[in-house]
Amino acid sequence: MSHYDVVVMGAGHNGLVAAAYMAKAGKKVIVLERQPFYGGGVTTRELMTPGYFNDEHSATHVMILANPLIQNDELGLQSKFGLSYDYMDRSVVSVWDDGTVLVSWKDLDRTCEEFAKVSPRDAEVYRQFVQAGQKVLPMMMTGLAIPPTPLGAFVAMMDQSEQGRFMFDMMQRSARDIIEETFENELVKLHLLRAVAEALINPDDLGTGIAAFMSNAMLHTYGGGVPKGGSGKLSESLVKCIEHYGGEVRCDAEVARVIVSSGKATGLELTNGETFMAKDGVIGAIHPHVLDKFVEGVPEPVVKRAKRVTTTEISVNMIHLNLKKQASLKVGKEYHSHAVELMDFYTVRDMCMEFDKIRRGVPSSRLIGGFDVTHTDPSRAPAGSGVFYGVHLVPAKLHEGGLEGWDESKEAIADEALAQYRKFYDGIDDDNIIARHIGSPMDHQRYSPNSFLNGDIHGAANPFYQSMGHRPTPDLGDFRVPEVESLYLVGPAMHPGGGVTGGGRATAIQMMDDLGIDYDKVFNEEVR
Repeated sequence: MSHYDVVVMGAGHNGLVAAAYMAKAGKKVIVLERQPFYGGGVTTRELMTPGYFNDEHSATHVMILANPLIQNDELGLQSKFGLSYDYMDRSVVSVWDDGTVLVSWKDLDRTCEEFAKVSPRDAEVYRQFVQAGQKVLPMMMTGLAIPPTPLGAFVAMMDQSEQGRFMFDMMQRSARDIIEETFENELVKLHLLRAVAEALINPDDLGTGIAAFMSNAMLHTYGGGVPKGGSGKLSESLVKCIEHYGGEVRCDAEVARVIVSSGKATGLELTNGETFMAKDGVIGAIHPHVLDKFVEGVPEPVVKRAKRVTTTEISVNMIHLNLKKQASLKVGKEYHSHAVELMDFYTVRDMCMEFDKIRRGVPSSRLIGGFDVTHTDPSRAPAGSGVFYGVHLVPAKLHEGGLEGWDESKEAIADEALAQYRKFYDGIDDDNIIARHIGSPMDHQRYSPNSFLNGDIHGAANPFYQSMGHRPTPDLGDFRVPEVESLYLVGPAMHPGGGVTGGGRATAIQMMDDLGIDYDKVFNEEVR
């Protein structure tokens, strides 16, 4: 039996962030991870071939760049623990099969010049659209990095001003509604909607309008970035931080249960029987669907509501290719970016019909994006070689076979997507591929069975009823579990949502508040 102040289940980036904050706050911390490596969905590994480094899940970082974790370097990840970002001039690139290209640059003026090539009217409207978003961006982003406001209070607050009512309206509409009513040119609309869909969003879903509105304001304010050396360098820097402050990260340590005594979480027990006791509390990367698997004593109504949490219909059949020679866009190397959308449709209606297939469990080979990471980071492969990262949006559950059906279908579906990729890229033909790895929705759940349930790498869907203090449920929205004291939840299913957000900061703030730790005193001083 080992004794700590704080014991953490799961070394995904959210768990590592929470652990690092608690370690800097002076707590003796250990993080326990079932995999033989840490990082969860934020890893960079030699997945197939020595010398070729693949981002297995996340690649580009956007939301975390607005988090004080990065903005203010609260943990010293950049100043002290080796994290360094390559920031992208080209935030999003859309390429059509006829050679047409539209680029969203971080620079707003340059983006407006780009849009003016196809629609001078939309270029000016876009400027106003982004500037309107930037006015409310500080309020929105602050709320994403701290414990959420209760949903009822949030709605009441929004209803007190014209600007708030405008934002609330955006939260009820679909991304397609917002983009269609704002812009005229089909290419501009496709460019903006296809980028929003990267967050596993169906543009027709109600409640997604706020993403269409805010995402562009974010890109022009914070941009997008990729850690030098790969996405997993973020996780690596977090582990260094934890260890610097006296904490530990242990891999190959699968948790069997949260130890609960007299209604209080007091530790974690591994599948091998080893126990780690926690004086101050337990942080668990536990999806709501499996909460009762790990925690005894949770009230039945809470468990019932947790199991009703909606996961997204959209997942990803990831395509990783290690290449003899670097892959290149047929339209020209000057367009290479870490967010390249590849399209052979020219109307929003045509694109949305492809998303309709996903809603019915039928894959479409046309919803693809991808890039060779060595154009911006040659260190990821031997000189002249390539590492291709392909994002193919697919149904989480197949109409024929469900989630389990992916084991039989993933390679054939990847072949169909590769045929589509070859319309846009040179260098991904079979004779140039050294090795390939396909990560299906079923593989995602298998990889992270306590976070990526139903193949949802964002943990849970983003309808309005699963937002703010209601994400994932009203019971669990403050990261605490009713009637189980000192247990705190973390992970993509929790506020602020999936992707690389640094969401563990909010969990740590909640825990520190309960423990009477002065957050400002600890984190507004110079990094030690």
